[in-house]
Amino acid sequence: MYFPIAEIHANPLIIFFTAFIVSFFTSMGGISGAFLLLPFQMSVLGYTAPSVSATNHVFNIIAIPSGVYRYIKEKRMLWPLARAIIIGTLPGVFIGAWVRIEFLPDPKNFKAFVGLVLLYIGWKLLKDILNKNKARAKNNDRPTHGIGFDSLLVLDASLKKVSFTFREKLYSYTPSAVYLICFFVGIIGGIYGI
Repeated sequence: MYFPIAEIHANPLIIFFTAFIVSFFTSMGGISGAFLLLPFQMSVLGYTAPSVSATNHVFNIIAIPSGVYRYIKEKRMLWPLARAIIIGTLPGVFIGAWVRIEFLPDPKNFKAFVGLVLLYIGWKLLKDILNKNKARAKNNDRPTHGIGFDSLLVLDASLKKVSFTFREKLYSYTPSAVYLICFFVGIIGGIYGI
């Protein structure tokens, strides 16, 4: 089948099943999987136009609500954090989309950017896995299973500080720091298309 906007020929079943398989596995981790679909679209399908990023945004719009629903249903939605992420990320996404169109329309440069993003994500995941394994070995801990998710309680939610408990452990963060981090993550996500 010919896709005129992407200017590619592809079997729609391959596209559907790839998206289905990626979504099946990534949804278990609470993510949409759009970061994996972009390399597939560019490398396998040959869709390298800047509009490839927009297709990932659409995929996220479709995939994310089910995860949000799950968090709400399990009473794990931390609304002050969700608000801070939205406020911080949204302007960054628009800036990132502009950067993608203006400065990274060339597939070669964009693929290098995508490679760096994926390399960072892979490095971060590997580092987290190794650190968790070291901590478990040191403490002889095992992962806890069967704990209910209804123990999220917001204690304080102001512009200066948000404090909450989750599984009887106290956490806090500064919303302005979250806004700033999310702004930069939004720029990268806007460029990448996630």
